[in-house]
Amino acid sequence: MAKKITTVLIDLSGTLHIDNTAVPGAVQALNRLRNANLSIKLVTNTTKESTNRLYERLIALGFDLEKKEIFSSLAAARKLIISRQLKPMLLIDPAAIEDFQDLVTDDTPNAVVVGLAPSKFNYDELNKAFRLLLNGASLIAIHEGRYYKRPDGLALGPGAFIKGLEYSSNVKAEVVGKPTAEFFKAALEKTDPAQAVMIGDDVRDDVAGAQAAGIKGILVQTGKYRTGDECIITPKPAKVCASFVEAVESILSEMI
Repeated sequence: MAKKITTVLIDLSGTLHIDNTAVPGAVQALNRLRNANLSIKLVTNTTKESTNRLYERLIALGFDLEKKEIFSSLAAARKLIISRQLKPMLLIDPAAIEDFQDLVTDDTPNAVVVGLAPSKFNYDELNKAFRLLLNGASLIAIHEGRYYKRPDGLALGPGAFIKGLEYSSNVKAEVVGKPTAEFFKAALEKTDPAQAVMIGDDVRDDVAGAQAAGIKGILVQTGKYRTGDECIITPKPAKVCASFVEAVESILSEMI
């Protein structure tokens, strides 16, 4: 007998919102989950902005949430840097630096930490990172997203640049965000994975990652979703829904 769902993990960019626009009906759908007494955790690989900025933007879009409900790959990376006492070179967006400000030193970096940082993905910065790796620095990938959705269409994620650094330096990156099992387990805390469901628009990072950790995965056809995505992973998503609104409706109907 299937266990009752008690926790819902929800991706942000592409699932609840796209840039500064909420997905139609997403605000109300999130409220429906909350009113059903389900535990909610907003799990995100977003590295374009600090947790504070992300929280403020979601509130401005009308979402009812608490900052502690956001579990980000930035937080996971920060925890790793502190636990290993690393001195990082940060290839992350200036808007996310706030989360690492107290960890930056004048010492020679012994780790290259990469997130989504379009302004940093230039030859000089990447070459600086490459030389550090050759000299023994570790490579930390906050995530390896292939692409993400912007208002003007799909755009390259950090994955392409991380793979380039790996190729040239012969150093394998350690990934801390989705789709790693450790990330999902940390987000769940003590919740049984069989009692959780993940909703996201990224079939690999959100759905395949969650299902590998024993969490039911629902793929939504918004954000970065492309026709046929549900067929490129094994096992396939537990369910495919047109949007977050439909995914919530499915979860709540199964609770009746």
